[in-house]
Amino acid sequence: MTSPLIAVPQSSSALTRFIVAPNPGPMTLDGTNSYLVGAPGSGQVVVVDPGPLDENHLRALATAGKVALILVTHRHADHTAGSERLRELTGAPVRAADPAHCHGGSPLTDGEVIEAAGVLINVLSTPGHTSDSVCFHLPADNGDNAGAGSVLTGDTILGRGTTVLDFPDGTVGDYLASLDRLSALGPAKVLPAHGPALPALTDIAAEYRKHRLARLDQVRAALQQLGRDATAGEVAADVYADVDPSVRGAAELSVAAQLQYPRAEDPRNGGA
Repeated sequence: MTSPLIAVPQSSSALTRFIVAPNPGPMTLDGTNSYLVGAPGSGQVVVVDPGPLDENHLRALATAGKVALILVTHRHADHTAGSERLRELTGAPVRAADPAHCHGGSPLTDGEVIEAAGVLINVLSTPGHTSDSVCFHLPADNGDNAGAGSVLTGDTILGRGTTVLDFPDGTVGDYLASLDRLSALGPAKVLPAHGPALPALTDIAAEYRKHRLARLDQVRAALQQLGRDATAGEVAADVYADVDPSVRGAAELSVAAQLQYPRAEDPRNGGA
């Protein structure tokens, strides 16, 4: 069953809607939010994160408007598996930071401004969850939301919970730098790839940063208690003792990333 088309309260001139893909789970929450972005009256849309290879879901995206472009925030299959099929249905090119996930389109570049479906989309490189993670900033042009617009954050910031660092591809240093970059955009609306929209990007990014640094302290304390040779699995069992077993593997990835993060780089110690 295909979910309904859900409108996002406007914080830029772009009309933004989304359809939740039928892939709920511990890692995907309610499912992948596939966004449709376009200027009112343009008759065209940009699809962000087509989601899984589900025919009904992809056909719902294909018929929501003339698809001018397909964008993906990062390489994970819950965002990209449906990309090629959606291209077949619409003829629209697929663009991603990773060339392996581009189909008929060129790789995205940091700082690029995309003009499509009557809107401007700013591309921001935000590695950390994965090395190829990007966010898409829809700037405001009408004074709404303190002029900050909206940011489609992929998995860099979620609507509920916190983000996994997909080590070794995702790293703590990159992730903290990405949070700082997003925080600098001001009180933009957060449009995540999983979970509900959130207000005030600056505040959310600060909370995520605080959480990551607190987890880093917990990992270091556990390592001191368990011994320097403790594995990521052993540390995760201690630090994430209350986490559902279904996401324990993801917790181990984040722990592994934190074990590789040098103290010298910790911003609280004067690092980057």
